[in-house]
This record gives sequence, structure tokens and C-alpha cells, in this order.
Amino acid sequence: MAMSGPSGGIGGRRGRGNRRAPMADINVTPLVDVMLVLLIIFMITAPLLASAVPIDLPESRAKPVETEEQEPVQLSINADDTLYIGDEIVPEAELPARLDAIARGNEGQDKPRQIMLRADKGLDYGRVMRIMGELNRAGLTRIALVTTGADEAPEAEAAVTDGSETGQ
Repeated sequence: MAMSGPSGGIGGRRGRGNRRAPMADINVTPLVDVMLVLLIIFMITAPLLASAVPIDLPESRAKPVETEEQEPVQLSINADDTLYIGDEIVPEAELPARLDAIARGNEGQDKPRQIMLRADKGLDYGRVMRIMGELNRAGLTRIALVTTGADEAPEAEAAVTDGSETGQ
């Protein structure tokens, strides 16, 4: 070891070629990992945020119905008989007037506005039918019943099945 020193050997500059220069590039692997995790979280939570009123929907094996360009009205009945139009609570006494207002809003159109009826699966059948009767009385005859798929978990995205569309 007589010749060991800063030069690393007999050749003088022999050891300098093995040094690594500082890396000036950005390592994007952690960034991509974080973005993929955020994307997965968003994909899981987005269907759950589709409706603000949490309702335990019944299961059905029916195929989903295609929705139209016009935004349908969401009418929800919670397990405790609370009525919602969209996210707003509606007392049962005000329901006929609110449905008449919705029906008057599309008088100039060729089709009545579609109603998405979301009812808790534990509700009495007669209760749901009374609400459907109010919808029919107001002239809102395009009713779609919202359910979850039978092969999916209850937390999965809700499917819309064709309800009772009466011909006029």
C-alpha cells in the first residue's frame, strides 16, 4: 500500500472516472405513486357522493335506463318517511304544490320531466304508491325507480330501472 493516496493508484487519474456526478433530474416516481393513489380514492368516493340523501335502496337485476340531456328530478323517501326533492326536505303537505310547480316548469316541452324515485327498501309499499299517485296526479308520468344492482355491493353505484311510465 505504498502508492495509495488521493490518486488511487499508479495511473494518476485512474480513480476519478468512477465518481458520480450530482443528479439534476427530478425523480417523478413518488409523484406518480401519490397521484395514482389519489385517483383510486377519487374513483371509489365519486359514486358515493352522487346523491346527498343516504337511502338503503332495494336490489334489482334490471338493466340501467339511459338518462336524457335534461337533468331528472330526484325525489327521495328516507327510512323515517322524510321526503326530499333534490337535497331539500319537503313536508308532505307541500308535496302536491311542489310537484305541480315542477309539472308547470315543463309545459312547453314534448315530454314530461323524468322523476328519479329513490325509496328506502324498508318502507311500506303503500307509502311509495301514494307518492307515485301524487306524481301521476301532477302529470309527472315518467317515473324511474332507482335501485342497486343485485350482483353488486350496496355501496356500489346505483342503477336506474325503468319505472311506471303511463301512456297519455
